[in-house]
Amino acid sequence: MDIHNTTEDTVFKVAQTIFNDIKKEGNPDGFCLCDQCRMDTICYTLNRLEPCYIVSNRGITRIEQDGIQRQQEEADIATLVYKGLRLVNHFQRPTAPHNAFAAPEAGPAKPAFDIPTIIGRLFDGVTFSPLSGATVSLRRDGELVAMRNFNWQNPYTLISNTPGTYTFWPAPVSAEIADIHKTFEYSLKIECPDYDPLVHSFKIPAVSKIQTVSSYSLDRTFKLPDLYLFPPGEAEQNG
Repeated sequence: MDIHNTTEDTVFKVAQTIFNDIKKEGNPDGFCLCDQCRMDTICYTLNRLEPCYIVSNRGITRIEQDGIQRQQEEADIATLVYKGLRLVNHFQRPTAPHNAFAAPEAGPAKPAFDIPTIIGRLFDGVTFSPLSGATVSLRRDGELVAMRNFNWQNPYTLISNTPGTYTFWPAPVSAEIADIHKTFEYSLKIECPDYDPLVHSFKIPAVSKIQTVSSYSLDRTFKLPDLYLFPPGEAEQNG
């Protein structure tokens, strides 16, 4: 199924033009134009626009014919990009290496196990309310598991605007050849003030492939059962 969102194309084009113009002008406002801040700015813009989907060349033709409307849309998008860039620079990701250099290009594709995104939820075992402030660590063989990139943290601290939910996206694991079936054993170490710590173990089967997935997809997730933390001594009292 080939469905395309043309809004993404327009936003990428307008944003790239703005980034280039800022650099040509000597960046008088001192914006950080690293890859991460650029991506965050583009995401901010896209999240505030309606998508425009097409499935054929006729859809493109209709869009191209309405030139005046497109000019106004691009002007509105430019306004959003500038607003997003200012906000992103004010609240820069603390985990990102803010430099102006793009990541090096990937070398030839090699066989690897592509581990899916791991998602779970954490609740108070007495009130059944979702928890915030808990720290969840994903480990394998006693060591912290490396993540796909610095946008995915390990350990992960649950925050108030997404209470109870934690996510991990492990980096691919190198393999000697393709089509190897292997089961990976992981453990979660969960700590939260005023609660007993919890360790939960689980397994994920995977098959090595030459090409690994490079973008996040909701269809490729490994969902863990809901987990519960109890105040000290409360678990024993409840059996």
